[in-house]
Amino acid sequence: MSYTFSEMIDEVLINLSGYTYQQDRSTYLTTAVTTLTSPSSSPLVLSLGSTDNVGKGIIEIDEELMWVDSFDRIANTATIAPYGRGYLGTTASTHAIDVKVTISPIFPRYVVKKAINDTIRAIGTQLLAVKQTSFTYNPPVTTYEFQDLEIENILTMMWQDVGPSQEWIRVRRWDFDPLADDAVWGNGSQTVTIGDYITAGRTVKVMYITRPSEFTTGSEDFTTVTGLSMSVKDVVILGAVYRLLTYLDPARASQIAPQADEIDAKRTFNSVTNIVRQIYALYTQRLNEEIQAQQTQYPPRVHYTR
Repeated sequence: MSYTFSEMIDEVLINLSGYTYQQDRSTYLTTAVTTLTSPSSSPLVLSLGSTDNVGKGIIEIDEELMWVDSFDRIANTATIAPYGRGYLGTTASTHAIDVKVTISPIFPRYVVKKAINDTIRAIGTQLLAVKQTSFTYNPPVTTYEFQDLEIENILTMMWQDVGPSQEWIRVRRWDFDPLADDAVWGNGSQTVTIGDYITAGRTVKVMYITRPSEFTTGSEDFTTVTGLSMSVKDVVILGAVYRLLTYLDPARASQIAPQADEIDAKRTFNSVTNIVRQIYALYTQRLNEEIQAQQTQYPPRVHYTR
């Protein structure tokens, strides 16, 4: 079952919006955006389906944020400020016709993207990805190199027996070097030295653990990229949600002038804290469950280094 990065972002956003209880205002482009800048001498003018909800401020197209400097409700256009492309650290890019334009998004997609990757990076200290690699055994060679696999530790090693049984025999004597000599093996190399008897020319399979990899593009698959099982998906979603909800109250702080919702008794300041606590508790519970499941599935195996 494929589950892409874009689908994860959408799931986080729908959780944050309370399943459509709170919706961002939006419209669409009627003309494609083909440039990457908006100079004052020739600013970018967006042609929109409607400007009813457009004002001076931030809009989001795909994953790019822009700053609208002015707008025309008759012509349904919005002019982008010279500093408005790739606003707040997003990447300026081209955009196709009919693509969605979100007005003042509460949670921009690129922020959700960062929260998901931050969660994957955080859980990678406790919940590691299990992967495998292989090499062909050559009796005169006892030490074999792993290049750029970033192995944290080796779980087990097996080699395929000769004959019709197709049995995989566990290697009992091996020594893993996570910091191999760069002068000998090259930068980013790790090595394993085998002390067992293995038939020449047989395939040796190595099961190892490594930190989960982060996403880069929206089309990437969760299990393929991270190396985590699909059951961990909800842990990442919960982690991203609690990270993003934490910043709702700072956005409502009266840094310039008192805001109406801050003095509203129904929505007191710091009211989001209880929700964050509940989601964080659920996130912690699910993370611990997945850690226990992984430890049960891949128990420590005794091996000898000499």
